[in-house]
Amino acid sequence: MSLVANRLKVIKPSPTLAVSAKAARLKAEGKDVISMGAGEPDFDTPQFIKDAAIAAIHKGFTKYTAAGGTPSLKKAIIAKFKRENGLDYTEKQILVSSGGKQTSFNMCLALLNPGDEAIIPAPYWVSYPDMAQMADAKPVFVHAGIEQGFKITPLQLKNAITPRSRLIWINSPSNPSGAVYTAEELRAIGDVLRQHPRIVIASDDMYEHILLDGSKFVNILNVCPDLYPQTLVMNGVSKAYAMTGWRIGYCGGPQELIEAMENVQSHSTSNPTSISQYAAEAALTGDQSCIEPMAAAFKERGKFVAEGLNRIPGVKCLQPAGAFYAFPDCREAIRNLHAAGKIPAPTDLALCDYLLAQPQAVAAVPGSAFGAEGYLRISFATSLDNIRKAVERMAAAMGEARVPA
Repeated sequence: MSLVANRLKVIKPSPTLAVSAKAARLKAEGKDVISMGAGEPDFDTPQFIKDAAIAAIHKGFTKYTAAGGTPSLKKAIIAKFKRENGLDYTEKQILVSSGGKQTSFNMCLALLNPGDEAIIPAPYWVSYPDMAQMADAKPVFVHAGIEQGFKITPLQLKNAITPRSRLIWINSPSNPSGAVYTAEELRAIGDVLRQHPRIVIASDDMYEHILLDGSKFVNILNVCPDLYPQTLVMNGVSKAYAMTGWRIGYCGGPQELIEAMENVQSHSTSNPTSISQYAAEAALTGDQSCIEPMAAAFKERGKFVAEGLNRIPGVKCLQPAGAFYAFPDCREAIRNLHAAGKIPAPTDLALCDYLLAQPQAVAAVPGSAFGAEGYLRISFATSLDNIRKAVERMAAAMGEARVPA
């Protein structure tokens, strides 16, 4: 007799965390490994944010807070939404959680019933399907490969909707592909969703501030404000302020849904860490120029990694428009390596194992973890020197190629 609930039988461990853990273990054993799997900035948290946390400790701000976040942080979030996104929320429409991941998890448990369908554009962030399934809902994947810039079309969305459709995630800029929906593309998707007010739109804006193509950030509510009653806007401080370990995510949306999500949270983690909330408030209300150097560095790195990957035989890589990931199509390279007997199966997982087995190894995450077999997710949230070495190693392992000087 199993001690594990049936719902957990379809849930997989996070592959991104698994790759990072494996790379760390090999490094500890003395292996030369460059890890391109981690989805976190390699920059330190800005000093003024750390100072605010230290001040919170000295002030004794180390107790429980309200389950859904402190009033002062909620006010800072409301001001942020108004200032940067033109969105109006009240405190009862705001929830602070222990990271953006908990925001999505709370939403799934609060929203989805058994048999409901959650529409997930693929490639997708790894946790979306598992969260939906833990709520006894069915993931419905809408695939968009490199040929369409990793962005679904309105017709694809229309064809995916059924009477059971209850949720859709829109993640732009995207983890893992780096794709960014334009205002026109979002407006066209909004035209479809407007016909289905029962479908909640989860706008995952976590990479809002990391735009690499010079465009201005826009989400679906900016172009379709009438969708406000059915949209949950999710964000956090992890990426923009290099605060991944502080674990603060937040969202704004319909009061009924927010209250239900807070109820879920109150019975799981209760409040996010009090000290981290104090630091997040400082991040949102402080000098925002701290974001600019990080965004500029990611732009330079993204250009370099895409150019380098495109020089590897059998690899195609779009220039990422946002976030800090490249998502190269390695299907031809995988076929060639398999035909040459270098990998045992024509899969991205076999390619990742092959790259990690080299004397000078590279750790990457297989695209199949994101619903896109034959691709790799390459994080360039690391130094240019590491990126250069990683691309050189991949080129050496996958075939002769020149890497830009």
